[in-house]
Amino acid sequence: MREPGAPHVSVLLDEVVGALASGPGDLVIDGTFGAGGYTRAILATGASVTAFDRDPSVQRFAVEFSAADGRFRLIQDRFSQITEYFEDASVDGVTLDLGVSSMQLDEAERGFSFMRDGPLDMRMGADGPSAADLVNELDHTELARILYVYGEEHASRRIASFIIKRREERPFTRTLDLAHVIERALGGRKGAKVHPATRSFQGLRIAVNAELDELEAGLAAAERVLKPGGRLAVVTFHSLEDRIVKNFLAERAGRTPGGSRHLPPVEAGAPSSFQLISSKAIAPGEAELAVNPRARSSKLRAAVRTTAPVWSAA
Repeated sequence: MREPGAPHVSVLLDEVVGALASGPGDLVIDGTFGAGGYTRAILATGASVTAFDRDPSVQRFAVEFSAADGRFRLIQDRFSQITEYFEDASVDGVTLDLGVSSMQLDEAERGFSFMRDGPLDMRMGADGPSAADLVNELDHTELARILYVYGEEHASRRIASFIIKRREERPFTRTLDLAHVIERALGGRKGAKVHPATRSFQGLRIAVNAELDELEAGLAAAERVLKPGGRLAVVTFHSLEDRIVKNFLAERAGRTPGGSRHLPPVEAGAPSSFQLISSKAIAPGEAELAVNPRARSSKLRAAVRTTAPVWSAA
């Protein structure tokens, strides 16, 4: 098991590199740079990498990459903004590793962890409202909605009631304080393997960072910038993310009539824009799980860009 403070381990690394199938002369976008695990492996194939990350703390890793390899550059921005930097059909691969990284969880001052005390922040970037702002200011209905929809927490109303009652005494500012209140709301751990605050912290983090909107916009942007024959590889960690990726690729492969709010609808009978590399999500093997338990919930979905889609004017 990876100890706190140990280097971040990129999940499904070999599978992602295999799905991208990059080589010398290719240009690949690593949309979630982090500590650079995927970038390092992609550079080793001979490809160039432009990485995106809104987290300012990744600069320390990017400096090392830039000094060692002229084929690398980092853009400090959200991956949904890649169309602001690249023309349509101009890159050979895009990869995304979604959610919060173990590196961020290990840094208590970032406020992502319910196991380490730190400021109740949870922002991946440096702007916008923090998790403390949400739990201290939202009304009961909206707070419960966030915990239920984004955290998939069925006891969301009860937890919201406990939070609001406690904040009347004093505002929440620390992660462990909030985690303890959630634990009391749910009646303690009672031997559960999963901490009672897991789902609530997930819901708050997703809301703070608008992660699902970012994902939908990022998938649409990836479709725009990939060349025919270019490849998309996305690693998800929970059902909300995975459902969005699965539905997007299924629709773009011509398997469902759905749509994305970030793109105009595809005309009936229009050629598909992606071909799935695997009809099912790719899961980590036992060997990887033995050394990196964080990979247990991860799934890889990948596809090859085919012809450009035809969008209706509606």
